[in-house]
Amino acid sequence: MTAHERYLPPLDCGLTAEKVSDRVAAGQKNDPLPPLTRSVKQIFRDNLLTLFNLINIILGALVFLTGSYKNLLFLGVVVVNTGIGIFQEIRSKRQVDKLALLSEGTIDVLRDGQLTAHHQDDIVLDDILSLGRGDQLPVDGLIRDTAGLEVDESQITGESTPIEKHTGDTLISGSVILGGRAMVQATTVGSGSFVKQLAHSAKQKRRNASELLTIINRIIKVLTFAIVPLGAALFISSMMRGQSQNRAILGTVASMVGMIPEGLVLLTSVALAAGAFTLGRRNVLVRELPAIEALARVDVLCLDKTGTITNGQLQLDRVEPIGTTSVAQLETILAQLVAATGDDNETAQAVQNVLGTPVVAAQNVLPFSSGRKWSGAELADRAYIMGAPEFIFETVPANVKQRIEALAKQGYRVLLLAQADRLTTPKPTNPQALGLILITDELRPRAKDTFSFFANQDVALKVISGDNPVTVASIAERAEITGAQQLIDMSTVGATPDYGQLVQDYNVFGRVTPQQKEQLIKAYQTAGHTVAMTGDGVNDLLALRQADCSIAMASGSEATKSLADFVLVDSNFDAMINVLNEGRRVINNIERVASLFLIKTMYSVALTLIFIFMNHSYPFEPIQLTPISSLMVGIPTFFLALQPNYARIAGRFMKQVMEIAAPAAVCVIGYILVIMALGTQFKLAFATTSTLSVLLTGMISLNALLMVARPLNRFKIGLVALMAGLFAMVFLFFGPIFSLVNLLNWRLALIYLPLMVSVIPVFIVVQDVLGHRILSRIRWR
Repeated sequence: MTAHERYLPPLDCGLTAEKVSDRVAAGQKNDPLPPLTRSVKQIFRDNLLTLFNLINIILGALVFLTGSYKNLLFLGVVVVNTGIGIFQEIRSKRQVDKLALLSEGTIDVLRDGQLTAHHQDDIVLDDILSLGRGDQLPVDGLIRDTAGLEVDESQITGESTPIEKHTGDTLISGSVILGGRAMVQATTVGSGSFVKQLAHSAKQKRRNASELLTIINRIIKVLTFAIVPLGAALFISSMMRGQSQNRAILGTVASMVGMIPEGLVLLTSVALAAGAFTLGRRNVLVRELPAIEALARVDVLCLDKTGTITNGQLQLDRVEPIGTTSVAQLETILAQLVAATGDDNETAQAVQNVLGTPVVAAQNVLPFSSGRKWSGAELADRAYIMGAPEFIFETVPANVKQRIEALAKQGYRVLLLAQADRLTTPKPTNPQALGLILITDELRPRAKDTFSFFANQDVALKVISGDNPVTVASIAERAEITGAQQLIDMSTVGATPDYGQLVQDYNVFGRVTPQQKEQLIKAYQTAGHTVAMTGDGVNDLLALRQADCSIAMASGSEATKSLADFVLVDSNFDAMINVLNEGRRVINNIERVASLFLIKTMYSVALTLIFIFMNHSYPFEPIQLTPISSLMVGIPTFFLALQPNYARIAGRFMKQVMEIAAPAAVCVIGYILVIMALGTQFKLAFATTSTLSVLLTGMISLNALLMVARPLNRFKIGLVALMAGLFAMVFLFFGPIFSLVNLLNWRLALIYLPLMVSVIPVFIVVQDVLGHRILSRIRWR
């Protein structure tokens, strides 16, 4: 059906309730927003159906065939880990979904002559939508009426250049209204609309995955290819040496279970999910979990003035004449101009609150554009303009410029009211200044404390705003932002400035266009910084897309919220302190405790390779690894991952891991080889050598746990002491359960006591050797 054949609801009424019901019954209804979280079914599936779980089940089946049922206990650890992961992610999902519903925007829909707010899934075919600046179209549509409209159709053009639209033009779903207002009829809804062909229409690129998860997944990928061949080789080798089938199976299962870092990926995912849950309770919606890590690594935070430094509640202070036009005449012209353009941004609202909204007839209208930075309309054969003087004049008159600078230093936001011969772009023809519009904005109550916190956390603050740089610098100085006097007017830098030099020399950027904001973010990233950007308007979209981490206010535009990684549900920028702290806590703790998981993986791989060629059984049975896996890794890492740790992210995950994991793994391998040699010398049974291997491995792991827990406090000391006590109780009271022999034997004591005493000095020596001769040559990131 063409636009001419389409049913056209009257613009004074819209669809009736009956016609809406008919379209709903016919399935002509729009789809809801895609969920931010996985469904419960997907959570269960993705946590249960993993390669490592499959390997564990196969290994469990092999152990079952041996009849040694107690060695199936390792499957209990797998079940508990998986259960915790499912529980934490579902808990996080519920919190995130609840906040997503609270922050979800609405669209004004005309029905039965009344404009009412509706969620996008309430829209039906032929609904009349009232759209304004900052709205994002959820359906394909036909413009039924507009005085002037500018849209961003970058989802199909790939370019963010504003496109002018007129009555009768079509709009594609996903388009962002950059300026003006329009009544738009929904022509395609649901799966047929263009936006449904894209995962996220506003996001032109996906954020990078979590750096931490990327490294861990790389480790897992290597292990995936190594576990099965190594296990098979060990089993064949054991059988060829004449070992019984059951002994060969148990040894092989123990080696393969040891190689699996069960819980490492889980701990990372759970920690990020728990972080999202914690932030949700503080009214911060996390749209992508990796963003928690990205913000934790941020060292440059770019701020838009309105809504972050100031509270965003603009007020019209006064209109100051330039020339002979009276204040009353200027106020009348200003009120009519704002009414004619139909703008509903903060500045327009401030004018309307004081001067009202008169009914006017305009012949030609140009709504406000972030790129153009002015709006205009022809009223009674004269063209009037309101906006930034630098973007209206080729050269701002000296007297006007001098007065603006004086007012800007007082903290006023100063706009120009002018008349022109014609409304031409990018600048009007022959503009003449009529008066200055003075707007005030209040500093947020806790702005100073918030910015002081970021400065103390080594996060550099940069202010990027479309306002006069002198005004912006004045407000930034009041907020005690470091370097507030290093300001630049970006309207004076030309078409191809050296952005790298600009970001080195300045901290406050005024009169910035959306394209310049994006380039400034790129320049900081090129200089090696991790950049976060805050914003709430369509002029921030390009910069938010470019930033490593983007933050939007819930009071901002729908397009901005759909793009951002974080949405501050109560529009309180102070909540960013909690976001930064939570991210740093999660990442710092995971980077430290990951070494405990990898110790077992590293020595298991090495021992498997060694025992393929040795005439000895693998030194462990599966059940003997359970006390080490649970008491030295699983339980303590769960508590350590929740500890406060707000230091700046060092970004040296593998180096931190290797400083503890590699020496510990080398020590375990060395002590086990010593025990094997002593076992041969003194003709010790396998049960005895395996018990000594568990004891020494546990002692080394306990030492590593103590190092990971630093800096120590009462809680951490108590946690390590408790784990040590429980480990001792395993030998004293539960030895038979874990296939451990009684160590209360003075002959055995002569062997294991000297070995236990030597653990700490040997560990220190090995760590020092590896640190100086190997780790210093490796450039881990």
